[in-house]
Amino acid sequence: MTRAARASAEAPAPVTDGLSVLVDEYLEHLRLERGVAANTVTAYSRDLAELAAFARERGVDVVTGIDLALLRDWLWLATERGLARSSVARRAASARGWCAWLTRVGALAADPGARLRAPKPHRALPRVLTQPAITDLLAGLDARAADGDSIAARDSAILELLYASALRVSELVGLDLDRLDRRARTVRVIGKGDRERVVPYGAPAARAIERYLDGARAALLTAAGPTAPATPAVFVGARGGRLGVRAVHRLVASLLADLPGSGPSGPHALRHTAATHLLDGGADLRAVQEFLGHASLGTTQIYTHVSTERLKESYRLAHPRA
Repeated sequence: MTRAARASAEAPAPVTDGLSVLVDEYLEHLRLERGVAANTVTAYSRDLAELAAFARERGVDVVTGIDLALLRDWLWLATERGLARSSVARRAASARGWCAWLTRVGALAADPGARLRAPKPHRALPRVLTQPAITDLLAGLDARAADGDSIAARDSAILELLYASALRVSELVGLDLDRLDRRARTVRVIGKGDRERVVPYGAPAARAIERYLDGARAALLTAAGPTAPATPAVFVGARGGRLGVRAVHRLVASLLADLPGSGPSGPHALRHTAATHLLDGGADLRAVQEFLGHASLGTTQIYTHVSTERLKESYRLAHPRA
């Protein structure tokens, strides 16, 4: 029995100001028992800390005082402050999860969050590059890398692998040498929720990776000097350490800035592009889900909408009776 359940069973009334304690216990449950990703736990921690503060402002300092009306007022206040629909929806998810857990452990007799609703976030279609655009982009990087520039060779390998394996940027920068199987042309990555998957990459990416690992990586480490820390990272920066997420984001954004299309220009655009091109080429939706490391098939289905929109646009442009 958890501390929350014991407190409910043994005490005639909840301990004053126990909201923060119960929030901390729930977050610990998410981290240790559910294996929820660190970024998600951080977001929920921020949301629930604000909910606890809001409750105390309303004179509620015990968990049994939290009801549906208070939760709705909290979300309404967030809407009035101009928070994005996606942020309000995440707050509702945070509150629902916490209240459901409080009910399971016996701290609440009934779940006040079960009927809590929030506006559905607008789900804009992700940016997807056309096949000619991505081909020209990668060909240009390959040409620069062929001149022997170590940075260009690294950047070419990064872009090729992001597109070939549809990696998240965190998965790319976290990639170590022992997780790269050059013979089998696969990478073993740790995705969201600490889920591990093995994904393939093709011949063009293999050539770029071989060129980088067979000379450019060592050249970057040598140029960094003897004080550079030893690192198992596949991709390294100018100082010899593991390349960071921001550096990759800046690189990709600069390369996509002049290409047609609207929407975010970071590394995730290449992941979206790879997923959409797989479906355009006839890949099974379940296979694409495994390839991307999505826990839910519903997350992957956004790419079917992208493919449909692309088909409609082609129809409007090409069909004489569109």
